[in-house]
Amino acid sequence: MTLTKTQLLDAILPHVAFDGWNDVAFRAACADVDLSAEEAKGICPRGATDLAILFHVQGDAAMVEALAAADLSDMRFRDKVAHAIRLRLDAVQDKEAVRRGTVLFALPHMAPEGSKLIWGTADAIWTALGDTSDDVNWYTKRATLSAVYGSVVLFWLGDDSIDGQATTDFIDRRIDNVMQFETFKAAVTKNPLTKPFASLLGSLTSQLKAPKAAPSDLPGSWNKPQ
Repeated sequence: MTLTKTQLLDAILPHVAFDGWNDVAFRAACADVDLSAEEAKGICPRGATDLAILFHVQGDAAMVEALAAADLSDMRFRDKVAHAIRLRLDAVQDKEAVRRGTVLFALPHMAPEGSKLIWGTADAIWTALGDTSDDVNWYTKRATLSAVYGSVVLFWLGDDSIDGQATTDFIDRRIDNVMQFETFKAAVTKNPLTKPFASLLGSLTSQLKAPKAAPSDLPGSWNKPQ
């Protein structure tokens, strides 16, 4: 029997709520689908970790699809970003799997992988919204949104409000904070006292360019789920 990684993900999800994204859940999933250890290693060399990553990437893909189908024409740009974040949360079919994922990617040796996934979500949002920046702004936009999205997920995991209204309000507050910072940056570049320093910083970062075709193991790359 030939299984895909997606099918193995479906098999592990019922076990993740009880055992987490670990070898116990992975072995149970393999047993459920009569998959040998050798065959499982061929599909997922890192076991449950590979499936946790796929689970996240599938959510990004669902969000991008929902964004493409949404009518954003009457929205301010900040509202488009907020809507994209909300769609990303709505794409989650198993909240406990996300909770267990935050535990996995909080481990010291997994933190870089977790950061890359959040960066990938931010990149998917900006790309879907038509971002055309190719300089330092490419990086700052994704770094800022990564911080926003990461904090939103942690808030959302503990939100028990009706229809998730508390999370929606939290998203709006975080984006307002970002917009206030952008206003502050604009003021710094125009203020006669701070303009020379802003110009110096601009010249130092002017050589930074967005990656043309980032390899799959670098920030900014977004791979569709298998």
